[in-house]
Amino acid sequence: MKKGFTLIELMLVVIIIGVLSAMVVPRLAGRSEQARAQAAKTDISSSIPLALDLYEMDTGHYPEALDYLRTNSGADAGNWKGPYLKKKPIDPWGKVYIYKAPGEHNTDSYDLSSMGSDGKPDTADDVVNWSE
Repeated sequence: MKKGFTLIELMLVVIIIGVLSAMVVPRLAGRSEQARAQAAKTDISSSIPLALDLYEMDTGHYPEALDYLRTNSGADAGNWKGPYLKKKPIDPWGKVYIYKAPGEHNTDSYDLSSMGSDGKPDTADDVVNWSE
């Protein structure tokens, strides 16, 4: 007697996998965009601000550009104790975070934002460090 699966048994397994994936995949599809937005919020609320605050403590002011967190290219060569970031801060959609110091919204510090998935400024999916 030979052991193995029959064609009907294999077809049944394929059909079951197809039905399960048809139910699960649509539920997970929207989660990737949520995860990207959450990653951007975390970057904007904790990891990049920590690096900016360390830079400010060492030099007495916030950098002119985010690149100053990685390379000693600012005017504060003597006080710079970085690098404060290992790599260029890129948002989850592959774009550079928007940084301005002093900020228009946070006039005593800086504005930090991402244009979100649509890549357009001032839309509902933007992630910012200020509340309007």
